[in-house]
Amino acid sequence: MGKNVFNNKQWIYAKRPEHRVGLEHYQLRESAIDDTLANNEVLIQARYISVDPYMRIQQHERRTYDVPHPLGIVQRAGVVAQVIASASDRFQEGDWVLGYNGWQLYDKCHANDLQKLDPENAPVSTALGVLGMPGRTAWFGLMEAGRPRPGETLVVSGAAGAVGSLVAQFGKRAGCRVVGIAGGAAKCAYLTDKLGLDGAVDYRAFSTPDALATEVQRQTGGVDIYFDNVGGMVSDAVIPLIKLRARIIICGTISQYDGGLDHPDLAPRVLQHMLFQRASIQGILARDFVHRMDEMRAIVAPWVKKREIVFDETIVDGFEQLPEALNMLFEGKNVGKLLVRI
Repeated sequence: MGKNVFNNKQWIYAKRPEHRVGLEHYQLRESAIDDTLANNEVLIQARYISVDPYMRIQQHERRTYDVPHPLGIVQRAGVVAQVIASASDRFQEGDWVLGYNGWQLYDKCHANDLQKLDPENAPVSTALGVLGMPGRTAWFGLMEAGRPRPGETLVVSGAAGAVGSLVAQFGKRAGCRVVGIAGGAAKCAYLTDKLGLDGAVDYRAFSTPDALATEVQRQTGGVDIYFDNVGGMVSDAVIPLIKLRARIIICGTISQYDGGLDHPDLAPRVLQHMLFQRASIQGILARDFVHRMDEMRAIVAPWVKKREIVFDETIVDGFEQLPEALNMLFEGKNVGKLLVRI
């Protein structure tokens, strides 16, 4: 045993949910972990743990863009942590790091599995948000698949979320007229007042796709680029409004993740396959651009440092809150990136 022993807690993914995910689908496991390390091994303590919509995709039984998340292991997730012991020349005690270490308080991993963070350059939590996977998805999804041009109209669904709020701002910087779709008057006010969008539509105020489409058409006059994070009724309303040579980017179909992926409705059945197969209505996955993170950060990081871009976070405190925090994504309770702070 090493000099120090820590009480580790882990959320083990134990049962596949059919609908809403809850505590019954996880087991909270406690065990001892010490600071005995092999060469180039690092012991880290989690400070911020990510919850993301893709986790709910991985919990479905069938293969989507990857094999299902195995039962009986720690729920996978991105983590910002601090080094508490190191047998690597690359890391020292106290260093901030980013890793894919999952829902656990402590973890031993190889130094190659960690990326050092500089808290002087940006708040460390942004490594899970605007300067991490959501930022990568937003930037390359819009700029490469959307190919925005000045004067075009961009519509973003899920526009108050971690990805959507960044897509909307990137679109404004590209010279687009941007209209966001979100749930509730407060989020719509956030889109126009804080993010500076040209318009906002509260999808909850409409009971049918036709009624929603009428309002989107009124605010846009037609859609050149549709960046879709939600699928479902919203996409049924927006897609008929696209203009000639419009680009549709399928980033997510969150309306279907909460029990609908295995047996989807008609329209989302099409959208899911567009996402998973990256079809001609282009699906966009963050994993396709991991090797280009430096390219994205070179452009976006200066905006973050100068506070020229809004990167709001919804913070939930407490390791025990992780399963319920995941649920918040499907209840529309977050603005910007949702994180659990340890």
